[in-house]
Amino acid sequence: MTELPHVTIYTDGACSGNPGPGGWAALLKYGVHEKELTGSAPETTSNRMEMTAALEAIQVLKQPCQVDFYTDSKYLRNGITQWLAGWKRKGWKTSAKKPVKNQDLWKALDEAIQEHQITWHWVRGHAGHRYNERVDRLARRAIPAK
Repeated sequence: MTELPHVTIYTDGACSGNPGPGGWAALLKYGVHEKELTGSAPETTSNRMEMTAALEAIQVLKQPCQVDFYTDSKYLRNGITQWLAGWKRKGWKTSAKKPVKNQDLWKALDEAIQEHQITWHWVRGHAGHRYNERVDRLARRAIPAK
């Protein structure tokens, strides 16, 4: 079997107010190559920006990849690794029988990750991790002015 290309992804989302204007950023690393992605939304939440960064980064991959994915969002990491299967089983309802928040993005992420082998890593935000700090700066810069 052919070995998949290995890509490392770092993402972050930021919001000025929650909700408020938000920005997101991703850094993809493949060998010596790097690609930065950024974007924004005029009225959003921090969680939506974290999820959007992840979705945009994964969607840019042109073929199935082995991915080491780094995020400082426990919501994103736990949602993908622990909660997603249960939400799907329960018809996109939480254990409290309420609709899952950000369902549109969770469904899109679920579809986007299917062809990849992703290992999800959590890193503490604002703790000096070089690439996490870099995507944090990019995400904050992407926030649109009010």
